[in-house]
Formats: sequence, structure tokens, C-alpha cells
Amino acid sequence: MYTFKNGALDLVKIGQENLRQVRRNYSTARLVEEIIMSYEGQLCNESAVIVRTGHAMEPTHHDLFIVHDDSNKKIDHGPKINALKPYQYENLIRRMLSYIQNKRLYVQNCYASENKQYSIPIRIVTEKAWHSLFARNIYYPIADDQKLEDFEPAFSVIHMPQFQSIPELDGTRSQSAVVINLSHKVVIVCGCSYAGNIIQAVSTMIHYLVPDNFFLMRGSSCMSTSGDVAIFLGRAGTGKTTLAADSQTIFIGDSLHAWFPKGLISYERGMYPNVLNTIPDDSPEIHACIQKFGTVLENVSIDMISRETRLSDSDLTLNPRACFHKTCLSNISSQEIFPHPKHLFLVTCDPLGVLPPIIRISPEQAILSFLSSYSAVFIQTEDRQVSLEQNFCFGALSPVYPPHIYSEKLRKLIVQHDIACWVINTGWSGNHFSESSRMPIKYSRAAVRAVMSGALDQMEFSVDPVFRYRIPNACPGIPREILNPRKQAKNEADYELRANRLVAEFIKDFSKYEDQIPEDIKGLIISLLPGGDQLDYQRIGFSM
Repeated sequence: MYTFKNGALDLVKIGQENLRQVRRNYSTARLVEEIIMSYEGQLCNESAVIVRTGHAMEPTHHDLFIVHDDSNKKIDHGPKINALKPYQYENLIRRMLSYIQNKRLYVQNCYASENKQYSIPIRIVTEKAWHSLFARNIYYPIADDQKLEDFEPAFSVIHMPQFQSIPELDGTRSQSAVVINLSHKVVIVCGCSYAGNIIQAVSTMIHYLVPDNFFLMRGSSCMSTSGDVAIFLGRAGTGKTTLAADSQTIFIGDSLHAWFPKGLISYERGMYPNVLNTIPDDSPEIHACIQKFGTVLENVSIDMISRETRLSDSDLTLNPRACFHKTCLSNISSQEIFPHPKHLFLVTCDPLGVLPPIIRISPEQAILSFLSSYSAVFIQTEDRQVSLEQNFCFGALSPVYPPHIYSEKLRKLIVQHDIACWVINTGWSGNHFSESSRMPIKYSRAAVRAVMSGALDQMEFSVDPVFRYRIPNACPGIPREILNPRKQAKNEADYELRANRLVAEFIKDFSKYEDQIPEDIKGLIISLLPGGDQLDYQRIGFSM
């Protein structure tokens, strides 16, 4: 019923036999027309396209499945990875191919990365025109018709949100699933319209395809006018894209990067930031791109009469997104390979108010922070109230390798290239989130500018007695009194309690995974855990 051509699903054969129409590599303008004529979305007053994803407004991390066969021995089949049996995959794909019979599909043949030597050809097949526009914005479309004739994808992503998986037949958990078959080099995304799943699918396949000397990172990056590159790693919602898209730096990329012996490359030409509460004063570059023609606004609120966007409205979701290509920005570079990074920023949103706005850390501390993935999680309840929870997600990475493999690669790169490591806290500092306001983005941006300009190289630092990181005593653009959260706390005793509780949570989180980590790396991490070799926090009774 289906064939594979050079490792990718042969849609040409399927199209001849089963499909009503295949619309290949439609331009931005034609796709916008299709979106409007098919009632998939509507135009806002500034000509961006507004779309809705229905019940699914977040990535389906728990619904990621990999077909378990002999081809994926490289995969870390740990507790976070859902394995699908080959026969279950066969059931799923055969039902999906039956579903698409006599349907109109959209195909974008494009490249991840514009560097000819390292680019990866991908085919993205969607049943909705707006998802095809999304793919065209994020990746590099082919402009030359002759090249389209010779195009051979390294893998295909088949995005069918209206086709639903059946857990009892397919071995999935719900009607939504992202199913990866590494043998066939095919990813099926079904039951979910959230477009970020396309990025997740492509990123996971790229992790599998690149050489072992490529260190892949999910984060943003930029370069100073003097040529110093900075990378920003962190959980969703911490502000990585906002900090990288600064008018005083050159923007490189928003999501997936490869750090390899020649330098840094970005695999995407597009950006996909969360735009809730985006205002011109704080994020002029991103705000200017939001309204441009060809931009896809996903789950962004709109006034139905004036068609004006309401970026401060979170009633629909806390995760409204905008998708546009980075050429909308004024400060980009035509470089295809960028220099090795000089600065590593680990971006977090601390809801406890324990962490300072800017911290200098050692390479070893950077590895611990990288693995712990500590940050806040914003949760919207059924009655539309917003709550915050502190959260750890140990090794929140691609499933291709165990987390400690990534951490060891990163540690070697940091040491080899003498990278300055920092933590940026875009959350709360000094007081609990229920008692204060979140850190103004202008202060976080000032901290990044101070680092990249070299201004902090001349400053004195103080060592925190609990966490052992270094806090600058002064930083241009940030009031001196907010640099140290202890001095900001309304109640110093309460602050110390919160700090020690966070230490206990670090230890507790690490203990869940320590049996998966080699002894030498385990010993290094234990030595870095604040007070971990001195206090028994469970006995003392610190717990959240």
C-alpha cells in the first residue's frame, strides 16, 4: 500500500493512486489565499494570519513515540521515551494512508540550514495550508524549480491533525501522537494541530542524522557586532528568543543549532516565540514582525470587529505563538557558519525568588544547571486562573542520547573554547512570585549586554554562601540593590528557608536519575550540589 524511496515515504506514488490533489511548494501568498478560502484562519488588521489549534495548545511531549527496532540502537530508551512496536506502527500508517485517500495535501520540500554542505533536505506534508505556511516560514524553501525536480528528502514529516490515533490499536496514550520511524525515516504527527510538533519532529530526526561530533542544542543565539557569539539555553517561556533578538546584536537562530568543529550553524530560518504580553518597548524587534504579511499567529486573541490582536489576553492560552522568518528582523547576518560561542547563557524563570538576575558560574556548575533544567511552569486552570510551579526536568533534551552524554559533550566544548558561563533569571528575585513582580525584561537584556560588551569583566563578584555561584556587585543597566536577592527579600529568614528548600529539591531531583549516570560524572555532580555533602535535607525536613 505504500513504498519508500531513498528512505522517505514516496508520496509521488501515493499521489498518483489515492490523492485528490497535491499542492507542492506553494508560495507564501498562495498559501495565505488557501488559508482564507478554506476557512482555516483569518487576517488580522495588519495582514498576519490568525489560526486556532483547538484543544491542543501545547507540545505533546508525553505523546512522543519511537518505533523500536534494530535501526535505533542509538536511541536512549529510558523512562521518558515511549517505544512503539513495529506492528503497531504498521497499523497506524495504514489507517493514516486510508484516511488521506481523495484528500488534498500540501507539501513543502525544504532544507534545514542554508549551508549547502551541512543542510538536510526534508519533506513536510500537511493537510492544512497554514501548517504548510508554518513549515515554509521555519525552514528554507527551494526557490529553483529545477532543484525541485531533483529533490530527495532525508526524511519526511506527515502532519495530519484531523487523523486520530486509537490507543488500544496503535499502542499510543491518546488520540494525539508524534510517531518516529527511524528505519523508514518518517515522522507521523496526528490528532494535534499545535504546529510546534513539526519542529519537535524535525529536531528529533536531525539529532539522529548528524555526525557524532555535532553537539545539537535547542535554544536561541546571537552575535555581537565584534563577532562574539552567545547561545541561550533554557525551558520554554524563559525568554531565550526575546534576549537573543536584541537590536544591539545580530540574530542567528531561534531553536535548533549545531555546535561542531568549524563553529555554529542554525538549522532554521524561522522564529516561533511566545508572544503573550509582547510590547514594542520591551521587544521592538519581535513586535514588529508579529503583524507582517506571511506571519502565522497561533492562538493569539483578536478583536473580532477591528481585527486587532490582543497580545495581553491570556484567556485562550498562556502559550500564544507567532511564526515568521528571521529575515523580518533588521539585524541579521548572511553568514552560514558562525564562530564558536564565547558566552553560554542558561536562562531560567525562578518562581521562588531565590536566584539573582545574573550569575557567573563555573563550567561544572553549568553542566549541573543544564541537566536540572530548573524553571517555573505556568499552569492555566479550568477557571482561567494562572498558577506557577517550580519544576525540574532532568536532561530535557532530545531522546537520541542519554542526558549524561550531552552534558559531557557540552563540558568538553566549554573547556576547549574557554566559554564564559552565566545564569539569567527572568523570573522573580528576592521574594516569592506571589509577593512581587517578575523581573523586567529590560534588566535581563541589560545583563546580557553587559556580558557581551565585556563590562562585567572588570566588576567584582561575591560568592553566594548556599549555592556557591558568583554574583556581580554592580552591572550596567541594573540597579545595584536588586543584584543580590538576599538584599531584596522582605524577610531574610524566609529567603534562607526558600533557598535551602530549593537546594533540597535539586538533590531530590538528581537522586531520581543518579543510577543512570556513570560514576565519574556522578561524583562530579554530587560535589557541585550545594551542601549536598554536608546536610541531610530529608532528615532536616525541608520539602516543598
